[in-house]
Amino acid sequence: MKTKLPRFLRPSMRMYFILLIIFAALTFFFGDTNHILAIAEAAVILLLAIYTRAESRRRAERLAKYIESVTVNIDTAAQDSLTLSPLPVVIFSTKTCNILWSNTLFRNATGDRERLFEVRVTDVVPDFFSDWLQEGKTECPRTIAVGDRKFKVYGSLSRSGGARTDDFLATTYWVDVTDYDHTRSEYFLSRPVFTIILLDNYEEIIKGISERDKSALLSDIDAKISVWTGEHDGYLCKYDRDRYLYIFEERYLNDILDDKFRILDNVRECVGAGGVHATLSIGIGKDGSTPSESARFASLAIEMALTRGGDQAVIKNHFNFEFFGGNSAETEKRTKVKSRVMANALGELIADSSRVFVMGHRSADFDTVGAAAGLCRIAASKGVKANIVMAREGGLAAQLIAHLKKSPEYEDVFITPQDAMIAADSRSLLVIVDTSRPEETEFPDLLASMTRVAVIDHHRRAATYIDNATLNFHEPYASSASELVTEVLQYLVDQRTILRVEADALLAGIVLDTKTFSIRTGSRTFDAAAFLRRLGADTIDVKMLMQSDFATAMSRYELVHGARIYRDGTALVSSDKSVSRIIIAQAADELLNIAGVTASFVLSPNDGGIFISGRSIGSVNVQLVLEKLGGGGNQSIAGCRLESADVRDAEARLLSAIDEYFSENPT
Repeated sequence: MKTKLPRFLRPSMRMYFILLIIFAALTFFFGDTNHILAIAEAAVILLLAIYTRAESRRRAERLAKYIESVTVNIDTAAQDSLTLSPLPVVIFSTKTCNILWSNTLFRNATGDRERLFEVRVTDVVPDFFSDWLQEGKTECPRTIAVGDRKFKVYGSLSRSGGARTDDFLATTYWVDVTDYDHTRSEYFLSRPVFTIILLDNYEEIIKGISERDKSALLSDIDAKISVWTGEHDGYLCKYDRDRYLYIFEERYLNDILDDKFRILDNVRECVGAGGVHATLSIGIGKDGSTPSESARFASLAIEMALTRGGDQAVIKNHFNFEFFGGNSAETEKRTKVKSRVMANALGELIADSSRVFVMGHRSADFDTVGAAAGLCRIAASKGVKANIVMAREGGLAAQLIAHLKKSPEYEDVFITPQDAMIAADSRSLLVIVDTSRPEETEFPDLLASMTRVAVIDHHRRAATYIDNATLNFHEPYASSASELVTEVLQYLVDQRTILRVEADALLAGIVLDTKTFSIRTGSRTFDAAAFLRRLGADTIDVKMLMQSDFATAMSRYELVHGARIYRDGTALVSSDKSVSRIIIAQAADELLNIAGVTASFVLSPNDGGIFISGRSIGSVNVQLVLEKLGGGGNQSIAGCRLESADVRDAEARLLSAIDEYFSENPT
């Protein structure tokens, strides 16, 4: 049992003597006869106490003789190793934890004194536990605090010699490691933490304002950063017009985390040209084996913060990323210059390849297939054969795949991952679209086997991402991967060669991810859609591709019927019935049509796990919620898959993540 009785209620000789004294007192004060009986009882108790004391001493002597007897076959110096040990030593029973013997050093270290009754080792050292001995270990896994000192405990077990086989004698040696523990703690607390602070919309806030206003605005931002960094006794250096290097000791990191990076909110109060609020991105590198490695971690962290939309802090250590902030609405920051540069680089990469394979995430949707179709057209213009890798052609994009296959050019384009593995060679190029997480790809083994990889994605980057890509076209401000491919297509392909079904596929991808141009839609999104319309993309055909059959519609409405408002305009559906991912996603979209609902989550069993779809049209960032469960996406659309087969457990974890999000981001 883990629950401990109060010390005075534990079965022991002390408790028995207390009860005897109480009975003697009751006899003395409430007995009808004279007090002779009470006096006799007191005499008996005294005799028992004397006997117990003497027996305790004899037991200690017998234990000392036992210690000598077990070392009878070794030299004299070894015999004295226990009785004359320079270390605190205590021997106790593993069954009762009663101390059987201890040397003077142990009693001095613990402040214990020779007692009349037996005492448990946990009474003397509350922080001590003996489970590790019974597990066969000889070293306590953590240091034990005794007052203001720290001890490392070593020990072993031996048979007690009694009839019981479950009772052992534990002999423990206590090494004072207080100075070492302090030095070790100071070492970790004093390690340098490298921080890169970036004013990530510098150009936007100073555009069109006078030099005087510009100087005042930047001075205000500098002052806020200086005040924030000055609280942690670090070194701050502004090494570029919009970049700062800040180095501080790790002892202050918890204070910064508790503060929840309030500098992000403070700087956001500074308003530049056209009412644009200044935003910071912060990248922190820690736990590096050298200062240069921690600095490299900081660079990776700031890059991660920017690929996730900026206005947030990211911490990178040896193992993973941690994210803080990132709740502000994303603003379009792409330029046609970058799209042209990426298009030229992608075109050269494809032209230099023997074959191109395009692969998306599991359960490919319209955006994945649309972007893949656009890449197939680019490869065809370079004279390179291209294939779309897909484990199965059903699911979310079945209608779009069937629509593409009406064209002779796409009859043999779709292949299985196994066929792709066989056909690939050292000059083959794998293009990943609509995801940057290796574990979310259609076939991770194919990704691992390829040496030439390109990534085109619009989701905010997660802690795990493809870090060995030859080309990485990652734009979290874009509406969809189809939009990015459409922009690239304009620079690489003669418009007359683009098939109408390919234009339909790309437009379908954009329409799906923007919810018919209602969310995450920028001016570049409309430019891409207009370009596709000029190529012959038919909005009626796209609408028909997105139609669902009667059974699917009824399943979607059944999910919506079971919705409830959990908190703060967040609708929740939890279903025990297994339905397809497309129905789960459609139900989440449908809930946003209800007045007062700004975010929705739908979870249901799917393909051996629990799938969760999140949608938002307000200030709730569904990506940050589902990232707590291992999912990802962007501020408005996110998804997650839990391996748990229990819907109630998955719902509890989701509700906990929602509560945690709202506690971190109070409205």
